[in-house]
Amino acid sequence: MAEFSPLSALAGGLMIGAAAALLLLLDGRVAGISGIAGGLLRPAAGSIAWRAAFLGGLVLGALLYRGASGMSDAIDVTSHWPTLIAGGVLVGFGTRLGGGCTSGHGVCGIARLSPRSIMATVLFMAAAAAVVYIVRHVAGG
Repeated sequence: MAEFSPLSALAGGLMIGAAAALLLLLDGRVAGISGIAGGLLRPAAGSIAWRAAFLGGLVLGALLYRGASGMSDAIDVTSHWPTLIAGGVLVGFGTRLGGGCTSGHGVCGIARLSPRSIMATVLFMAAAAAVVYIVRHVAGG
């Protein structure tokens, strides 16, 4: 497994912040990934190209990093397909219910000092911590 590097984490954070800031400054849009992806399901005129480019950049960036870093560790997904699908559906439902996702609220909303985004981020981080605790310590994981 690849070793943690603070420099790669810093570089990734800087790139995420720069991409979010540029999207807001140049196009007036918040870089919420669930909203960007959701907009491809019901596309408005003129919104397909930038959404596809943004999401494609996420995938391409990961592939370029993997190639440049020499990372060869395979990702081993041990969960069953029904668990993965249920998790995806719950995340999708949560982003709709919360009016955004971690990138929209946690990165962009907190940077804009949005009280709604700050509260949403506190709540989804608390929920994540509770789920990890239950899965690892209560449910016998």
